[in-house]
Amino acid sequence: MDGDLFMAAEPKILLVIRIRGINRMHPNSKKILQLLRLRQIQNATFLRVNKATLNMLKKVEPYVTYGIPNLKTVRDLLYKRGYAKVNSQRIPLSDNKVISDNLGKCDILCMEDLIHEIYTCGPHFKEANKFLWPFKLSSPLGGYKAKRKNFAEGGDAGNRDEYINQLVRRMN
Repeated sequence: MDGDLFMAAEPKILLVIRIRGINRMHPNSKKILQLLRLRQIQNATFLRVNKATLNMLKKVEPYVTYGIPNLKTVRDLLYKRGYAKVNSQRIPLSDNKVISDNLGKCDILCMEDLIHEIYTCGPHFKEANKFLWPFKLSSPLGGYKAKRKNFAEGGDAGNRDEYINQLVRRMN
């Protein structure tokens, strides 16, 4: 042992869920939520982790909760609540033809390719994520603890790391 320290890799994607409405919201926060495609309560989207997205999340932290999804969460969301955006229409991801017709140029031909691209944040993550309609989740089984408090203070808003997976199980 020569003093080397193991550090886990930084997460590549985040799952962001909107938990609060628009009452008494600053216009900048409203605009950021639109850019993140979180226009309704209980909508969820995937985000690539970079400095810009983390700064945006910091501004809208009281209105969203976010964390690092595992592969099972990504797979469950896409299979159960996955819809495609084709010609501005919301089409269910019921067969692979919809995926291959729209993302075939990116070598994404089936549902498992799409899951892999999203989870690993591959080279065509932007196209794959834009192809997906924001997930419309139901309200969590057992309800929220306190929407207005941060997760670190015993509430729901803000960063919850791996605990996002438990919340999504209750909402899916």
